Amino acid sequence: MKIKFFLCVIILAFSHILVRAQESEWNFRGENCTSIMVGCKASADGSVITSHTCDAMYRTWLTWEPAADFKAGAKHAVYKGTMHTATPTDTTGMKLAGYIPEAQHTYAYLNTSYPCMNEKQLAIGESTFSGPDTLINEKGMFLIEELERVALQRCDNARDAIRLIGEMIEKYGYGDGGECITIADKKEVWQMEILGEGPDKIGGIWVAQRVPDDEVAVSCNVARVGKIDRNNPDFFMCSDNVEAVAKKYGFWDGTGEFVWWRAFPSDYAGGKNHTEREWYIFSQLAPNTHFALDAEELPFSIKPEQPVSAAKVMELFRANYEGCPELDQTQNLLKIKVKKDENGNEISDTMISVVANPWMGGPERDLYNALKPGTVEFHRGVAMSWCSYSTVIQCRSWLPDAIGGVCWFGFENPGQSPRIPIYAGSTQLPESFSICGHHGCNDEAALWQYRKANKLAQVRWGSVKKMFMGAVMEFEKMMFEEAGATESAVAELYAHNKGKKAPALLNALTQKMYESTSAKWKDIENMLWQYYWTGF
Repeated sequence: MKIKFFLCVIILAFSHILVRAQESEWNFRGENCTSIMVGCKASADGSVITSHTCDAMYRTWLTWEPAADFKAGAKHAVYKGTMHTATPTDTTGMKLAGYIPEAQHTYAYLNTSYPCMNEKQLAIGESTFSGPDTLINEKGMFLIEELERVALQRCDNARDAIRLIGEMIEKYGYGDGGECITIADKKEVWQMEILGEGPDKIGGIWVAQRVPDDEVAVSCNVARVGKIDRNNPDFFMCSDNVEAVAKKYGFWDGTGEFVWWRAFPSDYAGGKNHTEREWYIFSQLAPNTHFALDAEELPFSIKPEQPVSAAKVMELFRANYEGCPELDQTQNLLKIKVKKDENGNEISDTMISVVANPWMGGPERDLYNALKPGTVEFHRGVAMSWCSYSTVIQCRSWLPDAIGGVCWFGFENPGQSPRIPIYAGSTQLPESFSICGHHGCNDEAALWQYRKANKLAQVRWGSVKKMFMGAVMEFEKMMFEEAGATESAVAELYAHNKGKKAPALLNALTQKMYESTSAKWKDIENMLWQYYWTGF
């Protein structure tokens, strides 16, 4: 028993160090989120999709905030520092930034760290691109997450959300670094990129480009919008001051062609308008186009060769480049296995070592490279160990809003964790969802109910991957089947004017999928302890 206890301590400590090493190495670069957007004619079922991997130490608690009505003259408080609290009632580190007039009515919304969906099927993903520090004005009232919150409370479509956010920025100021939010509704999805206006101005600059209905776009911590066509308002919206601010701060000479991403580049993109992730995702969706990894510019959006389902987006969110010769960081971590052929002759078979995993931290990579320089070249995958949570959100025009909007939610590493459906018509979430998992190891927090098995699996990923991913796919299949049955039942309720009974069914499905997956991940955790105990 003592030996098992010490083994437990060692492995959990290793996992903690691994995550911390990755966070310290990459958070400063801002490469912390991925968003995939799918237009209604590019999707497999006609839905509009947006998504988000929240890849940093942001809070993992979430709540479903109800709709509300307010009296004339009511004020809405705007806060900074809401993304690192421990529970919904925790105010540690929060600061009141100011007040704006409250809306007469606000919609119910899913209150994640970056608020992501409301009852009217308005959905938002996010990806930080930072941009020039010289444009940041911390006196601006709004950080990006609070702009998302206000939009979800007050808007039922993407275009109105963009206009409202633009008005809030102009009137009250934007106090954040460069941010991209990917805004979807039942008809279309837009990519909106926002920056400050400089230290001497309370305001901001922004541009929004619509993803064509038959195309897919990707945002991975780099400015992606190129030329702005103000004469095409069906596809472009922007603030009036974009070029003036770029010229004022020397990001554009005022004479050449103005290109948004060139004027406000991300340092870690290396002078390009894409990262490895955009290239990889585009290459998976349109392999016959043969996009160049070292190209200076990739298209804003592309037509996929096959319709893209929500399940395909989940698959892309699991990407860690294993098997991709350009990016697989485990491909040189080899094991030579000697065996005999049918004639008794010894032959050798080279394979990836079972201890190789795509989520290695800096110290582990340093060790391999010290033993043999060049063994591991780091490539930031789509699925990362430092992910707090991820969302894949579908908006479906042919269904009642209550079931048309669905957020397929996952805690922790999207390359390993199962997903849980949360609907636009939901009214409550499992109790453990209200506790952040980043304030110490806490089995009451939903995050830790998946994190332990995920981290243990990484110790010998090569030998447990098949089993582990089998569980992921088993529950993904179950999730879609259960969701389909529940949606049919809810649609029947609405057909007979009994929609008020819908939330109970939707809440029950979320609870069931949470209980089923968390129990399975606990079983996997226990099985891995036994496996390591007997066969490590």
